[in-house]
Amino acid sequence: MNILLVDDHPMTVEGFINALSQVNFPQNKTVFTKAHNCEDGFNAILKSAKNHPPFDLAIIDQGLPSYCEQNILSGSDLALFIRKTMPTCKIIMITAHAEVIIIYDIVKKVRPDSLINKNDINPDNLQLIVTEVMQGNQYHSPIIKNCINEIQKKELMFDDFNRQILNYLSQGFKVKELEGVVCLSASTIQKRIIQMKNAFDVSDDTGLVKGAIKQGFI
Repeated sequence: MNILLVDDHPMTVEGFINALSQVNFPQNKTVFTKAHNCEDGFNAILKSAKNHPPFDLAIIDQGLPSYCEQNILSGSDLALFIRKTMPTCKIIMITAHAEVIIIYDIVKKVRPDSLINKNDINPDNLQLIVTEVMQGNQYHSPIIKNCINEIQKKELMFDDFNRQILNYLSQGFKVKELEGVVCLSASTIQKRIIQMKNAFDVSDDTGLVKGAIKQGFI
C-alpha cells in the first residue's frame, strides 16, 4: 500500500500515519510519503510516477501553500494532477471549509473518492474512511453531506420543469394531474418528484411543498 499524505501541519501528517499504521491493508507493507505543501506534493507525485509503484491512496488537505511555477495553487489542483498522472489512485480530500460554494467547487472539479470536513475527522474514523474508500466506496463526512444536499437542492431548483412541478403542487394539483399541464411523461414527473423529496429529505408531496416554500424556492 503506497500512501501519499499532504498537509501543511506536520503533526497532522504524523497523526495520520499513526492511525493508518494500525490498519491491516491487503498489501503486506504500507509505505507513507509525506509532503507539506503543493510543491513537495507535486514532486512526490512525479517521483512516484517515474520510479513506480504509483500511489494507491492520496490524502490531501485543500488549503496548502501553492506552487505557482506549476500552477498548483491548492489541494484541489494537486488532486487533479494525481488524477491525470495516476488515474487509479484513490483520493481523500480534507477541508476546513463548510461553505456550500467551496464544497460545490471541490465536488464538481475534483470528484474525490472522499471529502471530509476537518471537524468530522479523528484517528478512529479515518481508519474506517480509508477502508471504505479502498473497497471502492465513496464517503462524505456529515458536514460535507449537508453541503452537498444544499447543492443538490439548488441544482434541482434551477430546472424549469422542477419549478413548474412544485408550483402546480403548491396550487393543489395532484401528481396524476400534472402530465396534462407539464410537458413531461407521468413517469418522468414522478422521478423528478422523488429526486426533490430526497434532496429535501421529506417523504410526501406536502412536505416537499412546505420545504420548498420555507427555503424560498417557490
